[in-house]
Amino acid sequence: MAFIIVYVTHENLGNAQRMAAHLLKKRLIACANFFPIKSSYWWKGKIENSQEIVSLLKTRKENWEKVKSEIKKIHSYKTPCIIKIGAEANKDYESWINKETKHFQ
Repeated sequence: MAFIIVYVTHENLGNAQRMAAHLLKKRLIACANFFPIKSSYWWKGKIENSQEIVSLLKTRKENWEKVKSEIKKIHSYKTPCIIKIGAEANKDYESWINKETKHFQ
């Protein structure tokens, strides 16, 4: 049994929490964690520096396409960062993730 962590950046904590609540209500994710970060990146021909929030979303591997699609629909960024990371954990935690999420394909 394995699961994925979906790494997503947001412009602020409110947006990150709204997106996570949307995904939790749809039972697409079991859990979300939020971390403040500082980012540097190219945007429109110049280097930008900003403060953002990263959310780590835990879900079943099978839910990747549906989670990604829902994030794209509601994210405030024109080009959101949505990264899938394969993960393994203790059996009880992975069972909890599967219990708390619906199976989508």
